[in-house]
Formats: sequence, C-alpha cells, structure tokens
Amino acid sequence: MMNDLKVLALTGGVGGAKLSLGLYQTLPPEVLTLLINTGDDQQHYGLLVCPDIDTVIYTLSGKNNQQLGWGIEGESWHCLNQLKTLGVDAWFQLGDKDIATHLFRLDGLNKGLNLTAVTDRLAKAHNLDCKILPMTDSPVRTQVDALHEGHLQRLGFHEYFVKFQCEPEVKSIHFQGSEAASLSDQANQSIKEADALIVCPSNPYLSIDPIFSVPSLKALLKEHIEKRLVVSPIIGGQAIKGPTAKIMQELGIERSVLSVAQHYQGFATHFVIDYEDEAYKDEIEALGLSVLLTQTLMKTDEDKRQLARDCLGFLG
Repeated sequence: MMNDLKVLALTGGVGGAKLSLGLYQTLPPEVLTLLINTGDDQQHYGLLVCPDIDTVIYTLSGKNNQQLGWGIEGESWHCLNQLKTLGVDAWFQLGDKDIATHLFRLDGLNKGLNLTAVTDRLAKAHNLDCKILPMTDSPVRTQVDALHEGHLQRLGFHEYFVKFQCEPEVKSIHFQGSEAASLSDQANQSIKEADALIVCPSNPYLSIDPIFSVPSLKALLKEHIEKRLVVSPIIGGQAIKGPTAKIMQELGIERSVLSVAQHYQGFATHFVIDYEDEAYKDEIEALGLSVLLTQTLMKTDEDKRQLARDCLGFLG
C-alpha cells in the first residue's frame, strides 16, 4: 500500500510547502521526511532567518499567512516599525510573531545545538510529528549574479528576491559554502531508508539546486532511492508564484515543462505535469521519464491532498 512507503520530499518555497502539506495530510507522519532548502537562510538584525524551513512549519501547522504567502497569520509589525524609527533600513520584513521563531532558533544555536536539532525542536513546538530536516547544518548561501542599475552585481538571495523584488536580470546563480557543506547524520539516514523521493514543485534553480549542491547528496539519492519523482513548477509556460519563469527566460532556457524535465534528466525517473502541458508528454517520455498528467495547480487544501495522492499512486 502507498501509505507503507517511506517518502522523502525535497522542498522549498511556497509551491513546495503546498505539496508538503498535501503529503503531510495524506501519509502517516512516521513515513514522511521533508528535506528543506537552506540556501535562502540569512542573517537579519542579528537573527538567523530560515525562510523555507519556517514556511513549511507554518504551513503544516496551519499558521501560515495565506495572503502574503510567507510569515504567520495575524501578524503585527511593531518591532519592525520601531527599527525604522531608530534609523534602520528595515527592508527585510519580519513580523512580531515571526521574530519569536528566530529568537527561538538563536537561543538553541547559542546553546550549542545544530540547525537540525533546533528545527526538530521548532517543529515539535508546533505539534508536527513528521521529520523536518534542513538540507545541511553547514552554512550555504544562494547568491545571484545579476544586472542591477546597469552593472553586473553579486546579490545575496534576499537582496535579489526581497529588496529588489526579483527585478535584476539574472545571469548566473551560485551557492556559497556548498563545497564545504555536509549531510547531517539524520539526513543521511533518511535518504538511505526512503522508498521513494518526491521533488515538490519548487523553483529548480533557487530551491532544489541548492539542495543538490551539498556534496554527495544527489549521488546518495540516486544510489538508495529507485523511484525519484519530480513535480513541474511550470504550468503552460508560467510559474504559479515566484520568479521561476523569469529566471528561465533570462538564462536562455525555454519556459516550458520540457525544459524543467531536461533539467532533471538523468536524475528523475517519474515526472508530473499539468493537463495543460499534455502536448509535451511524448517529448518528456523520450527523455526516459515516466510521465503523469494530472492537475498540479493547488488552489485548495483538497487540491494539495489530491496531488499528493496522485504522486504517491504514480510511484506506488
């Protein structure tokens, strides 16, 4: 039965969090592990902010701000506004409730815990009982070389994504510190125990490639997990949210599910696309991938659960 599968999901961003919720509400928690991108992590106001980890935790616990797509529902901004009155260029927005998360994380790190242990404590504090793991305990930082104000500049992820609202033209993407990164014992064990892998519909370049940049991780996934499924984040040449399609265009990559499939060629064994992209099915299968046509647009929680069931059934 599909509920007996031990499933490892790679996730990051809002699209990844949506399918993560579908999997969490479909599978017994003891068989689900979420391995989360930490390339977006960055220090702000002296706090370590882990956007993808926090988005997954807030989403699974039902506390996410659905209107903004990030942060906690019912936020207030007193601390941020006070920083501004003190002359701080507070372009990175942290709500008051969200700051409590980062203080919790900082306290754990200051007590000598690693990011994996702190994330486990945070998940348990939100009453979550599946395994939620950062991709590594080592600092890996996504950086973007982009044309900004007429000059090629190397921008931190949040400078590009938040401060400049993804407007600079991307020329290349780098993962600072990845060469020295390593898998945690928990991540290593979860990979070796998994029966199937699901790559959520996250940005391939900003959310999944940072995970793959951790040395030996991608090879370990291929070695130990026979069935490796990818859900395309592109529907009809567009991304539902975020700069995926824009980045593809700027990097000279055709904005299509075929391009996403080619990006994962040699790694993925199964590929899931929306009904809208049926015309690409034969070309994707010619790459050696098994293809599932289904609805991948997730507007409701039932959509998220149905896509999870479709992915699990396709693997099962």
